[in-house]
Amino acid sequence: MQSFKNLKVRILVVVLLFGLVGLAQATTERGFDTNRARLLGHMLQQQLGRHHYSNKALDDQLSAAAYDLYLKQLDGQKRFLLKSDVEQLSVYKNHIDEAIRSGRLGLPQLGRKLLNRRIEQVKNLATEILAKEFDFEREDTFETDPEKIDYATDVSGLAERWRQILKYQTINRYLGLLEEELKTTHPADLVKADDKVKKRLRVEARAKVLKTQLNSLARMLDETTQDHYDRYLNAIARAFDPHTNYLAPTSKEDFDISMRGSLEGIGATLREEDGYIKVVRIIPGSAAYRQGQLEAEDIILKVAEGAKGEPVDITDTRIRDAVALIRGKKGTEVRLTVKKSDGRQVVIPIVRDIVEIDETFVKSTTVTDEQSQKRFGYIKVPSFYRDYTGKTGRNCTNDMRKELRKLSTEKIDGLIIDLRNNGGGSLGDAVDMTGLFIDKGPIVQVRSRGGKIRELRDRDGGVEYAGPVVVLVNRFSASASEIFAGALQDYKRALIVGDAHTHGKGTVQAMLDLDRAVRLQGMEKYLPLGALKVTIQKFYRISGESTQERGVIPDIILPSRYDGMKSGEKYLPNALAWDHIKSADYRLWPHPITNIEQLRAQSAKRMEESEKFKEFIEVAIKAKERREHSRQSLQLATILKEREELHQLQVRETTSPHGGLVSDKDKQKKNKEEPTLKEKIKEDPYVFEAEKLLLMAKS
Repeated sequence: MQSFKNLKVRILVVVLLFGLVGLAQATTERGFDTNRARLLGHMLQQQLGRHHYSNKALDDQLSAAAYDLYLKQLDGQKRFLLKSDVEQLSVYKNHIDEAIRSGRLGLPQLGRKLLNRRIEQVKNLATEILAKEFDFEREDTFETDPEKIDYATDVSGLAERWRQILKYQTINRYLGLLEEELKTTHPADLVKADDKVKKRLRVEARAKVLKTQLNSLARMLDETTQDHYDRYLNAIARAFDPHTNYLAPTSKEDFDISMRGSLEGIGATLREEDGYIKVVRIIPGSAAYRQGQLEAEDIILKVAEGAKGEPVDITDTRIRDAVALIRGKKGTEVRLTVKKSDGRQVVIPIVRDIVEIDETFVKSTTVTDEQSQKRFGYIKVPSFYRDYTGKTGRNCTNDMRKELRKLSTEKIDGLIIDLRNNGGGSLGDAVDMTGLFIDKGPIVQVRSRGGKIRELRDRDGGVEYAGPVVVLVNRFSASASEIFAGALQDYKRALIVGDAHTHGKGTVQAMLDLDRAVRLQGMEKYLPLGALKVTIQKFYRISGESTQERGVIPDIILPSRYDGMKSGEKYLPNALAWDHIKSADYRLWPHPITNIEQLRAQSAKRMEESEKFKEFIEVAIKAKERREHSRQSLQLATILKEREELHQLQVRETTSPHGGLVSDKDKQKKNKEEPTLKEKIKEDPYVFEAEKLLLMAKS
């Protein structure tokens, strides 16, 4: 969302100084300065108290929320800590507020001490476990959902948990080695392998798993007290809401690089969550976007350099270390082992590249209904972009205007605007682009922390396109996309079509550079301090309803392979709640689509008859079953069967960056030459359904 230049950050440094008076001489441990840590704690407390939209108090309730987040980032998978360790840590649960105010650092220091002790034990356990051969034929299962298990009660329980984890990793590594050896992935062929080959590869698999695991544990032990404290501060910030974060200096640097768009890599925004590295957004035009398989909500489990590189387990890894493994030079390949939202694991090969700028821009084409020969315009909006550097002055509003004028010369009978997977961008362009479809009036209401509400309006008058419009959305349409879709829905200017709801991000964040606040003599030695990304405002539709949490509910809901998936703002911990304010004063579009109920009924009938949408429904049902069935078999024969089933499913489920499915034939063609926009949407069932709705719409 666009930056708020007029936000003035005034830190009461005098208060901070008083808070630091009388502190003992700072102790240092691998770069950890306790005085600097206390200063950061005071600054975080003050800035969140002064600027966060919710006006939440840093009290016992918020302390409990911060503690839960801290415990999850410390050992979210429950692979290290014992119950007795958690009991020791729980003493701090309702006292984080007091600790921050008084400058006490007990929780992150104790957390690091307990975790490192258990990591050392796990190193020994892993070595002992992997020294012996596993029985791959034994019927055995383990629970993969950490929410369904408790922390181990003793070291023997921890050893059993790791036996299961390491056995599963070994079986998968063994199968990977066997596939490489035999040059096949077919289960029947793998079973027929020579016994000597099998025995040799089983030994090799255990050795590789041990090496990978010991490297992973070593990285965890290498984390400093400062690293632990930074994540502790971030847990406190996230207790206010999911989009408020403390960015340590290195994280802030990574954020600045990603905002400049100058980084060569895969093109995905990531976040650290409960011990996992999760994909937040795929950047339009990026290598991951063009490859098409990596999606928002995917969890990255392992990273390998090319086809022959040893996969590195990044579970419980700091995000900057994970990003360092994923980044690389243009033209090199990275292989990501990814856990999909439905529980299946896939390996995704991506050739690193810079963002293809052309792919990030608004583009249009036309589609023709075969029966009626009516022609409809189709416009893809990857994001609400704007060049703030002044180098090109390019923005999505002007590009949309240009495409609309081009389509008008082709005498289109209706327009499809595709916002699927559009994560947002410039607020100003969400307003301006909406203005291309209405005469004039309010577009969105923005409420600040103190309750002040301002309307952002279209003031220029005139309409660039006056015909019927369908807007396609899905669960990954967020922020500016929701403002645009919500406004057109409120004006009854367009028919909104797609998933059961959009993402539901209805908040605005500002970046506060903490270094700029420290100006008094003697404080410079504590720099750099990092930054605070804080939620400062909330969006409301002109109807008065917030876009927060609920998102935009389409007029016509279509089946999706994401149905039943817990994706969206409402599933994030500590998300701000939906609410509403007074409606703005606005006039409805004079020629709205009037037969929505009829269109809805006709659409439902087509869904029942459509093979592609039946397939989406089947995929969603199977995905739900896999999510609920979280126990994983540790028997080789069962795992082979599962791999074959998932392989067949993966072939069917491969998704294009535009939301449709991509066949193997399409993928082979794509590897040879980049398809045109018309080719990309040719087999897209959602675009086809949008055509039918426009064909039958009445105003």
